Amino acid sequence: MTDWRRLDQELDAWGASGRRVALWLRDDDACRDSPALRRLFGVASALDVPVALAAIPAAMESSLVDAVLESGSATVVQHGYAHRNHAPPGERKRELGAHRPLDTTLAELQQGFHSLERAFGVRFSAVLVPPWNRIDPEIIPHLPLAGFHGLSSFGPRTAACPAPGVTQCNTHVDLVAWRRDRTFVGADAAIDRLVDHLKARREGRADASEPTGILTHHLVMSDEAWDFLFDSIARTRKHGAVAWLDVGAAFDIGHATGATFVRST
Repeated sequence: MTDWRRLDQELDAWGASGRRVALWLRDDDACRDSPALRRLFGVASALDVPVALAAIPAAMESSLVDAVLESGSATVVQHGYAHRNHAPPGERKRELGAHRPLDTTLAELQQGFHSLERAFGVRFSAVLVPPWNRIDPEIIPHLPLAGFHGLSSFGPRTAACPAPGVTQCNTHVDLVAWRRDRTFVGADAAIDRLVDHLKARREGRADASEPTGILTHHLVMSDEAWDFLFDSIARTRKHGAVAWLDVGAAFDIGHATGATFVRST
């Protein structure tokens, strides 16, 4: 049985200090409708939490558009362009690196931006999620030229605004163990990572204004991972110190105290 006491104690510590815990949910690698995608939307709908769905423009099928527009929980963000590795052998995979001309990379990103904007309309948010959570620092200042105002990677951010006009809001707890055949990381490990970031924020060792993000990949998740996702959201939703944020609020949390929160029940 999962031991939730560590998480409960950390949330209680936030509440005792009179502060609210901001959380958000991002799911990567969306291309088409599928039973797994419907499962994700079902969790979000049942628990009344928003999900940021990172879609790959070059691989997007019309069924994804239909599924998102039918869902009341999802906002689409952009997951690179084609999720294609351009790094040479021996280097870590990277689509948004310095291996190609900057103009080529920006042109692809802009093309993908326009395709998602046309397909999803107001359900698309101008946030870039780099494939493999990696982007060359030299690209970031140019993102507003391609239409982006947000950037989301993995791990505690080092700056809320890494470049003029760009707000960064990362995820911090990945439920998939990629080096263990894409299995679930395990409930204890996921709770540890969640508590670690929350505690670091509360104690000032990490940016306190950055929402803590849970990262999922609906296409590869096991039943155990789905169960943990449901249970962790359900448990936090009941705590008075917790607010689940939509994309707009997550990327404006440092500036707007009146941001749209999903209140705890």
